[in-house]
Amino acid sequence: MNHFDLEKSLNTLLRSDSITDYCPNGLQVQGRQNVQKVITGVTASLGLIEQAIAHNADTIIVHHGYFWKGENQTICHMKQQRIKALLAHDINLYAYHLPLDVHPTLGNNAQLAARLGIINVCSLDTKPEGVLMRGEFPQGISATELVARVEQALNRKPIVLGSGFTAPLVAQEVTEGRLIKHVAWCTGGGQGYLETAAQAGVDAFITGEASEQTTHIAHEYDVTFIGAGHHATERYGVQALGEYCQAQWDLDVSFIDLSNPV
Repeated sequence: MNHFDLEKSLNTLLRSDSITDYCPNGLQVQGRQNVQKVITGVTASLGLIEQAIAHNADTIIVHHGYFWKGENQTICHMKQQRIKALLAHDINLYAYHLPLDVHPTLGNNAQLAARLGIINVCSLDTKPEGVLMRGEFPQGISATELVARVEQALNRKPIVLGSGFTAPLVAQEVTEGRLIKHVAWCTGGGQGYLETAAQAGVDAFITGEASEQTTHIAHEYDVTFIGAGHHATERYGVQALGEYCQAQWDLDVSFIDLSNPV
């Protein structure tokens, strides 16, 4: 498949032209014209590029790419090493940030909801639509069960704060309270949406990271907050996108998960 044709198809699929983002979406570094062997991953780190080189891949597709607004625009140090490796091995780099968060089926938010058994999914009033989501658990579950479900689905012990938990930093000692029926979530660094979610009346909020003030907001709004890891919550969108590419265009696609505790 031609690399520009792949970009056009992915841009259309993910509606990237209609979404204002913090970085360019699509083909960020041009490589070989013919795309056949693809590596997908969360972040275009040097480690992922080295994995792509070892697999003789011609293309990498990630969620976190390069050229973020506000960053140093020079191609030096770490960025130079990454781009040098891509150019030296003629590897295409595609990155999709917000378009891959909000896609209704392939997106990080949609994929996380499916893994946690959340139903009646809808978007709360944010721009772009789909960044902050809301849904339900069919019968309502305890805080203990929700934490266990998140840990099992993501293979990572989450940070748990707020309602139902006596330990403010980790999920250790749980006192059962009300059942969790309504839940909101935003994968990645979505802790800034906690107050918006709480004011919408949810019982729990799931995201990737926590900040210092998150503890106080969760306790004072009486909401169970779960910080399940930025990397962990954003593994599944790019995986789903890779599987789509394999099925749709018969590309050879492999997902490589480089462990990240954050």
